[in-house]
Amino acid sequence: MVTAAQAADRDAHAIAAGVPSRALMQAAGQAAAAEVQRHAGARLQHGVELYAGGGNNGGDAWVVAAMLAAAGYAVRVHEVEVPRTADAQAEKAEASLALQGAAPPRGRPGVVIDGLLGTGAQGAPRGVIAQACADIDAARRDGAYVVALDVPSGLNASTGAHEGAPRADLTITFGSVKRGHLLARDWCGTIVAVDIGLGAHADLGDGAPGLVDATWARAVVPRLSADAHKGVRRKVAIVGGGHGMAGAVLLAARGALRSGVGLVKVVVDAGNVELVQRALPEALAAEWPTSDAEADGITQWADAMLIGPGLGRGEGARSLVERLLHAGTVPVVLDADALNAFEGDAPALATLLGGRRALLTPHPLEFARLFGGSARDASAQRFDLAGELARLTHATVLLKGVPTVIAAPDGRSVVSASGTPVLGQGGSGDLLGGIAVTLLAQIGDALQAGAAAAWVHGRAAELAAPHGEIRGVTLDDVLVALREAWQFGEAPRAPRVLAELAVVGEQ
Repeated sequence: MVTAAQAADRDAHAIAAGVPSRALMQAAGQAAAAEVQRHAGARLQHGVELYAGGGNNGGDAWVVAAMLAAAGYAVRVHEVEVPRTADAQAEKAEASLALQGAAPPRGRPGVVIDGLLGTGAQGAPRGVIAQACADIDAARRDGAYVVALDVPSGLNASTGAHEGAPRADLTITFGSVKRGHLLARDWCGTIVAVDIGLGAHADLGDGAPGLVDATWARAVVPRLSADAHKGVRRKVAIVGGGHGMAGAVLLAARGALRSGVGLVKVVVDAGNVELVQRALPEALAAEWPTSDAEADGITQWADAMLIGPGLGRGEGARSLVERLLHAGTVPVVLDADALNAFEGDAPALATLLGGRRALLTPHPLEFARLFGGSARDASAQRFDLAGELARLTHATVLLKGVPTVIAAPDGRSVVSASGTPVLGQGGSGDLLGGIAVTLLAQIGDALQAGAAAAWVHGRAAELAAPHGEIRGVTLDDVLVALREAWQFGEAPRAPRVLAELAVVGEQ
């Protein structure tokens, strides 16, 4: 996941190492043309209109135009600005030869390609570029399939700000996925990252987080052997379930049980013990500890603890968390009210954690309560703020949202972009907590556990609604889909595709 500056650095390093800049442009355009054909399909039969700006993004558009014309499609290029770079000028000259004598589209085009502004653009489009963006949007409203090259023109590749940017059905990005793509996921449609020949320069070791995918998650989740028993599969304690909130711990426990844990102990308010045993007979149940000895018994029994689901925000919540954390150094996942209990007091939480293997899993509002600032800031600056909280608390932070950022106190970070708005309902975080505490017990590394849990959680949501459904899909469906998600299946990638992220949300 790179910023605009990091993307430019990768191009610059490749060029300095001897890769011709024009070769990068040609590779980008050729790969984009192949992806347009793969995704747009029969729409291409109604013709293609391309909007070319004056920079290198316009040069990419000229390459795409030549490739599609050579493939036999009716192509028209709107030269919104005269090419300013030598590479773009050369590609325009070649494309003009390819387009000579070709019949332009008749009537409304089936596909419109946005090659106006690239990752270096700042601020809202202006002048003739703004008018061209409006024309692209109008074509989309009329039914055209809109493809953006690298980014929808005017979308900030670092922040996701997109005032005046035309909305895309498909965004083909070159060499890497940019932060802005994931922060403005709705505006980008399907996101496809293609290889343009950066080679070793695609990773400069500059701290840009990697993208978690099925291959990454499969590699860190341990296999369960033929003789795996409860001890091998590990034991977890889930602490929460205050008055009227037993459902949260039940969801977390079900998530753990569907994630391969050996044994779950659900620790709840005394009034909920019988309810838990009736609802989940495969789990153990116990009352909240009221003494240090009882807390010791829980922490010594468990290989990892999840504290927070349905805990409540009463006066006793913080003291319960403190008692359990004082009792031992068992690895811990803290979620929901276990984090709210330390509102404005993150340093005290850091002291209690004492450097143990710990995973904090806030949503943006919980993050803001603990760290300061606003939920809006936490969402917009998630790539940077997650790491700041990790360093402050000496714990790994999993900041939920679109996308989910997982940052460790040692500076490692990764991003999970799986999932759909199906997960935007009460209880989703509890389910994630159950998956995460299981993996923390089995893997030991909090970043790997959190990242794999986030990916599997999101993947199960995708499988529960394979056609993009949101309404009518519940967490019960996601729980059932976990069985398939754990198979780490993924559609085969097309040639030169580095990553592909499907559309999420209602379009």
